[in-house]
Amino acid sequence: MLTIYSDDHHLHHGRCELMDGQLMPCFEMPSRADHVLQRVQQRELGPVQAPHDFGLAPLARIHDPAYLEFFKGAWARWALSGHEGDLLPYTWPARTLRQVMPTSLHGQLGYYSFDGGAPITAGTWQAAYSAAQVALTAQQAIQNGAHSAFALCRPPGHHAAADLMGGYCYLNNAAIAAQAFLDQGHRKVAILDVDYHHGNGTQSIFYARNDVLFASIHGDPQAEFPFFLGYADERGEGAGEGFNFNYPLPAGTGWARWSAALDSACAEIEGYGADIVVVSLGVDTFKDDPISQFKLDSPDYLAMGQRIAQLGKPTLFVMEGGYAVEEIGINAVNVLEGFEGSAE
Repeated sequence: MLTIYSDDHHLHHGRCELMDGQLMPCFEMPSRADHVLQRVQQRELGPVQAPHDFGLAPLARIHDPAYLEFFKGAWARWALSGHEGDLLPYTWPARTLRQVMPTSLHGQLGYYSFDGGAPITAGTWQAAYSAAQVALTAQQAIQNGAHSAFALCRPPGHHAAADLMGGYCYLNNAAIAAQAFLDQGHRKVAILDVDYHHGNGTQSIFYARNDVLFASIHGDPQAEFPFFLGYADERGEGAGEGFNFNYPLPAGTGWARWSAALDSACAEIEGYGADIVVVSLGVDTFKDDPISQFKLDSPDYLAMGQRIAQLGKPTLFVMEGGYAVEEIGINAVNVLEGFEGSAE
């Protein structure tokens, strides 16, 4: 399987995130992608290539141009004001406040964010931009005839909506790739999100559309981030009604219950008749992940890949979460090897 990877991800290394009432070192760190790349190479999964640059246009098919302009220029504005630390929001337009666009940097950052977990650093824009190009390059490989490809994206993307960053995510790599497939002639794309946390950004982007089916298996948002989206009764709206499937599961869920949800999601994808499957590949469902509560073990990821392969569709894997750094490479590559049928 072809892997697309960019060293630009090292340009994004946040100093801190707001969690549990304090500023903590970021769980989303460069070593995550480093460990996955190392495992890809150790297992000789296939060639590793750098991304092509497709420019801003494919990003603007998903993200609001004003949001892209803000994100691209936010650090320069911050540095010009004499600051050196991470740029983090501290106020948001909550339910009782007006949805207006202030002129100040902090006001605009709050408008375009939904949490304090997406720090902007000097290299964040370039890292996120390159991650989107990683996804688009892997998408192009499948468009050109490959049956599968792995976009080793960092930072991740599935929490990013059309004009919102949060949850470590800035640009929605999976959504950008899905839209590229549609723009290049495919009629139906399915996005299967297996990350522990609900892909709220992806859901919101495609919620009113019927050309993308979204299915997500995740921790119950009554107790887990992102809390305000990911419930089972969210089925889409307008033209998209009936094309959104959420499978919220309780803390402690192991492979038996998780795999039953995967079977249900795969059945919906099969019934939909998707041309292409895009997998938001989060492996924070692992039993020892520091910020998640499922109990999947490393061999389960082989079985996960095998079940996805049974769909028989060209499949793009896009890296999302997973924070047990020592095991993230093993578990991510197990999915890919399970899919390819090349595991020992």
